[in-house]
Amino acid sequence: MKKNNSKATCKTATKLTVVEKILASHIVNEESSGESEIAIRIDQTLTQDATGTMAYLQFESMGVNSIKNDLAVSYVDHNTVQIGYENADDHDFLASIAKKYGIIYSKAGNGICHQLHLERFGKPGTTLLGSDSHTPTGGGIGQLAIGAGGIDIAVAMAGGAFHIPTPKIRAIKLKGKLKNGVSAKDIILKVLEKFGTKGNVGWIFEYTGPGVAALDVPSRATITNMGAELGVTTSVFPSDQTTRRFLAAQKRLKDWVEITADKGAKYDDEFEIDLSKLEPLAAAPHSPGNVISVKSFEGAKVNQIMIGSCTNSSYRDIRTVANILKGKHVAEDVEVGIACGSRQVVNMLAKDGSLGVLIKAGCRILENACGFCIGAHMSPSTNAVSLRTNNRNFEGRSGTKSAKVYLVSPETAAASALTGAVTRAKNVKAVPEPKNFPIDDEMFLYRATAGKGVKNTKIIRGPNIATVPKGEKLAEKICGIATIKVGDKITTDHIMPAGARLKFRSNIPEYSKYVFEPCDAKFHDKALENKGNNLFNIIIAGESYGQGSSREHAALCPMFLGVKAIVAKSIERIHRANLINFGIIPFEFSNPGDYEKINEGDTIEIPGIKSAVEGDGEATLVTSKGNFKVKTNLSAREKKLILAGGLLASL
Repeated sequence: MKKNNSKATCKTATKLTVVEKILASHIVNEESSGESEIAIRIDQTLTQDATGTMAYLQFESMGVNSIKNDLAVSYVDHNTVQIGYENADDHDFLASIAKKYGIIYSKAGNGICHQLHLERFGKPGTTLLGSDSHTPTGGGIGQLAIGAGGIDIAVAMAGGAFHIPTPKIRAIKLKGKLKNGVSAKDIILKVLEKFGTKGNVGWIFEYTGPGVAALDVPSRATITNMGAELGVTTSVFPSDQTTRRFLAAQKRLKDWVEITADKGAKYDDEFEIDLSKLEPLAAAPHSPGNVISVKSFEGAKVNQIMIGSCTNSSYRDIRTVANILKGKHVAEDVEVGIACGSRQVVNMLAKDGSLGVLIKAGCRILENACGFCIGAHMSPSTNAVSLRTNNRNFEGRSGTKSAKVYLVSPETAAASALTGAVTRAKNVKAVPEPKNFPIDDEMFLYRATAGKGVKNTKIIRGPNIATVPKGEKLAEKICGIATIKVGDKITTDHIMPAGARLKFRSNIPEYSKYVFEPCDAKFHDKALENKGNNLFNIIIAGESYGQGSSREHAALCPMFLGVKAIVAKSIERIHRANLINFGIIPFEFSNPGDYEKINEGDTIEIPGIKSAVEGDGEATLVTSKGNFKVKTNLSAREKKLILAGGLLASL
């Protein structure tokens, strides 16, 4: 593939932002589609076990002998609790695939993909594509890191380009210095308070200003990680002397390059935050964008506190908690669990005595895995209040629908653990940047054959690993049923539940039984009945449909059940891309008010659908209630995918 070595991407300029500099060196000319989207070369990929099984099944179906990108890493960090054979079988499959195709394999217990990748593999100035929505964590070291569906990862590993909407770039200008007891979590919550969880599709947030220098890499990574909740393409910090110190301490100084915005570089928008004026913040139930001050509910009773996840599980974060808890004990009626991000973090805590402090304080030390964040364990009790340092508090995501989950900083979580009530942290001892991190890469397997693979490796396939279904070509018209009607902010957790259901991720016929389970447990049966009657299933939705994770199963399983179109007020970026990848048309109402006029169960016909997709994307829903205009803005590449029935069907 050719690189575009010009000095501009989204606009002609001689003074460039960090984003423009990285994009300029990665644009693939022959695959860029024009003004609506651009194609970029992907240097690195990562997967995790919840999405990786399907990504590698799709990669395998492409007939490529080994990976074609610079680096691919397969992490096992989501479903590490092995009740039943399904998860263990999937891990065996992932390990054998990695060995055969030249992928580095990170064993269960090694840590969480984003923390590990930041520590051991992430490179400033490169591109990273991950089958997890929190892949933008890599932006903390100046890497353009983007979350996507598994099939996009498979294409990137096979050497193909990745397509993103031509971005608009917003500068988040930081000035001043954080007060004691306030940290990076409060910064990103402030950004979420301003911009919310919807309406940010196509934007990249770039952090600038003198306040950046006061933030270490773990703090920057917390901010870029939770940038995923904004719905932006990604977020990025410059690669500066702070980045250099971090990579040098990781024994990876050779990976460092300086990337900062040129003086006078122009942004499409700017928002300034005075760090010195920030107070501790929280995201109240049931959205990361529902931001309130900690002071506003200080003193409220707390039942559970969970610290860690990919957002706040660094040495800096957990050592801060240990400093607050040292010599004290958590309140007797509060459950406290801590999940470190990596073995490196655990080793450092053990060496400096912090691990002993946490244990003596009454904390439960959990596995280095996603666990509680995705509802895989540690669900709160009925009606409990749980303070958590992870990144999402969607209703029921914790595994307990009646629980009230608040997202807070490690400082607030630790202070509240001592009192059993919401408490602001005071007199917090700062954690200095480590000059040397202990390096132990023994649980990264197949590093010697990375990029090449071992060709005669036998792929291990347990009974839960099924074949990948393919979509069908688009018909001349759609005759279907509005099988379900949902409201605003429907997440991928609503569409495709995680937790106990996630173990079926590599078995689409089985996993599809749980599509929309939190909204309508009978959706699967109704959808199959419609499909059997040669009727397509159509989903009617409100604003910000598909927000949350990169879980492509939220498109793949509906496709398997005969869903051919989504008609929503708005659709989030990653989910929209996944829908197109599986041949489902992402329509939006031309008049959002028409959403109210269509009911679940209504018969819908969309005549001339093929011509609409090939043309301007405008179509008409014909119903007994009247006719309603809908639209979809597809690039030439996306049109081909929809017409073919999806990406796999087009190959």
